[in-house]
Amino acid sequence: MALLTGLSRFDTLPEVTGKRTRLRMPVAADFDEWAELRAESRAFLTPWEPTWPYDDLTRPAFRRRLRRYVRDMRDDKAYPFFIFDKSTGELVGGLTLSNVRRGVAQACSLGYWAGQRHAGKGYMSDAVRAVLPFCFGTLGLHRVEAACLESNGPSRHVLAAAGFAPEGRARAYLRIDGQWQDHLLFAILDADLR
Repeated sequence: MALLTGLSRFDTLPEVTGKRTRLRMPVAADFDEWAELRAESRAFLTPWEPTWPYDDLTRPAFRRRLRRYVRDMRDDKAYPFFIFDKSTGELVGGLTLSNVRRGVAQACSLGYWAGQRHAGKGYMSDAVRAVLPFCFGTLGLHRVEAACLESNGPSRHVLAAAGFAPEGRARAYLRIDGQWQDHLLFAILDADLR
């Protein structure tokens, strides 16, 4: 099992490629494209996400976000990726492996978002499938978990297409758009990819 002791384990920042997507850690130069995509997709994204901070789309907030990302990777707590169209280089969304748990669990949580103009085009399904070998190989995890609102059919489709199995419902699981909401739970195991 490959155990990750921090960011120094990587010679370079992790990068993952799928058939249509390329995933890499966000960097400062991504701010303008990220802020534009998030701003134009705000009404589309907010029903599925935690309440955005008042300054979320500002450059100082983005710099704080990047510092937290580096700290989380160094501490083996989370691995954030931006998702790009492999052929055009355009930013299409993001994916985060968070809540990394070692010891007897060897698990993490998966979250993702797509800009409205890129939703429903297969980018997220490709990105989720592409990141699983990174989870099970590079990070040495045993289990990847995900949760989504029952009303989020596209997200349920992404998880099913990647091989995630439904595991039940969690009451008032996450605070989404300002309200505690029930979520459907899904997971995939390293053995499921073999």
